[in-house]
Amino acid sequence: MNSMDKRPGITKVLQAVAGQPLDPAPDESLFASGMLDSFALTDFISGLEAEFGVTIPDADFSARKFDTVEKVEQYLDAKGE
Repeated sequence: MNSMDKRPGITKVLQAVAGQPLDPAPDESLFASGMLDSFALTDFISGLEAEFGVTIPDADFSARKFDTVEKVEQYLDAKGE
């Protein structure tokens, strides 16, 4: 699965966590834009784990790693997804 294939799943998880329809630009900050906050990060990561069948260690729970859809795609690529 390449990065572009992951984008709909990432957006689906983001929408579920935010509770509203969102379609951020790939390089738009999910935190600066208000789509996510530090409290929602845990739910977002849990959703990504369920959607993509990966385990994300607590050490990686950082807004910097999950700040944009592109960064999430790169992170999932590095996890071998």
